[in-house]
Amino acid sequence: MAKKTQKRLPRRREEFTYRGFRLDELRTMGISELLPVMPARARRKVTRGLTRGEENLLSRFRSGDAKIRTHLRDMIIMPEMIGKEVEIYNGKEFMKVELQPEAVFHYLGEFALTRRKVAHGSAGIGATRSSKYVPLK
Repeated sequence: MAKKTQKRLPRRREEFTYRGFRLDELRTMGISELLPVMPARARRKVTRGLTRGEENLLSRFRSGDAKIRTHLRDMIIMPEMIGKEVEIYNGKEFMKVELQPEAVFHYLGEFALTRRKVAHGSAGIGATRSSKYVPLK
C-alpha cells in the first residue's frame, strides 16, 4: 500500500494563537473551558457527546501511541492532538498527516481528500467532428 505524506507548512516566525490563546494554554484547558473558544459546529459535536470510537482515539493520542490509524474522518482535532502523526483512511488507503496548529478544531477528513484531481487527456478519434480529419499514424 503506497503511503503519501502531506507537504509541510513553512516555519512560522511568531507563536501560533487561536482566538487569543496560545497552543500550550489550549492544551491545559478542560473541555468545559474549550467550549466557548470552539467554533459552533465543533462545539455542538462535543456537547452532544463523543462516540465510543472517538473517545478511544482521543485516549490513544493522550497515551502517546507511536502509530495511530483511523477511519474516523469526522473526529474534531483537539489541541492535545497537535504535533502528532496520524494515518487517515480516505476510502482507498491510509494517508499520513502531521497535525499542524492551524488544524485545531477542524475535522480529520479535511486533510485526507477522497477524490483526486482529474487530468483529462486529449479527445479520442471520433469524439468530435473535427477529429475526423486528424491523420492516423
